[in-house]
Amino acid sequence: MSLSSTILLQVNRMFPLPVHPFNLANGGKMSYTEWQFQKGQQTIQFFLPYHTQEQMFTDKTVLDIGCGGGGKTCYYATFRPKKIIGIDIVPHYAEEGNAFAREKGLADIAEFMTGDASRMPFADATFDTIIMNDAMEHVDQPEKTLAECFRVLKPGGHLYINFPPYYHPYGAHLSDAIGIPWVHSLFSEQAMINAYKRLVAPLPDGQDRVSFRISKRGDGTEYFSYINRMTIARFRRIQKGVKYPAVYQQEIPLRSIVSGLAKLPGLCEYFVKMVVCVYQKQE
Repeated sequence: MSLSSTILLQVNRMFPLPVHPFNLANGGKMSYTEWQFQKGQQTIQFFLPYHTQEQMFTDKTVLDIGCGGGGKTCYYATFRPKKIIGIDIVPHYAEEGNAFAREKGLADIAEFMTGDASRMPFADATFDTIIMNDAMEHVDQPEKTLAECFRVLKPGGHLYINFPPYYHPYGAHLSDAIGIPWVHSLFSEQAMINAYKRLVAPLPDGQDRVSFRISKRGDGTEYFSYINRMTIARFRRIQKGVKYPAVYQQEIPLRSIVSGLAKLPGLCEYFVKMVVCVYQKQE
């Protein structure tokens, strides 16, 4: 264990962990999928100034990219779309999502599958609505994923994107075990990997968490493969290659007290809570 990893572990004791679905599930309080379902309203709150839930989902053919366990997808299904499909690259999520849809009486509307959003098995112009809630920061090939979204989106359809930028206080996506805000700005990736492994090792799902978040490169070095380090600046560069202009866009500050800082170049990366963008595919 390196000195920096040891320091990280010591400092981490000073910070309580945010509520995290993995830990709720471990404590027997709530499954990840049920947690998603109960938080469904929060997943789309940033779009509601532009469209209501009914405008987003009712009587629409919907695709939910990065659906996870399927709870949020099933929440969207309560607004009675014609059909909603959840897609995620993690294999076991499809089984969990389909089981949850049956439990909620939504299996006639909601369906789940395993797949890569940059190579989707759908025909052109299939969906009226595509939602990427907290997914843009995870996809391996964001440019190809966006191109695929517009390919399978119907003319006139909407693509809804929201994500926390990488330098958000918990943008490292390690808050199930590390409660230090902005930890990824303070410590190296290797220090975080070492500390994270040590923290989750005693947990019943500890190895699953490690496999979920950490991979090895060809040279054997480890890295956090669960995220792509999507910053505001990177997303803006990607947007320049999108043929359709955004019809709604916001950068939501962490708190109103830091709203000024959230508008400043560079500092915005640290003080923006959520990047929100809506596209409409032109007829």
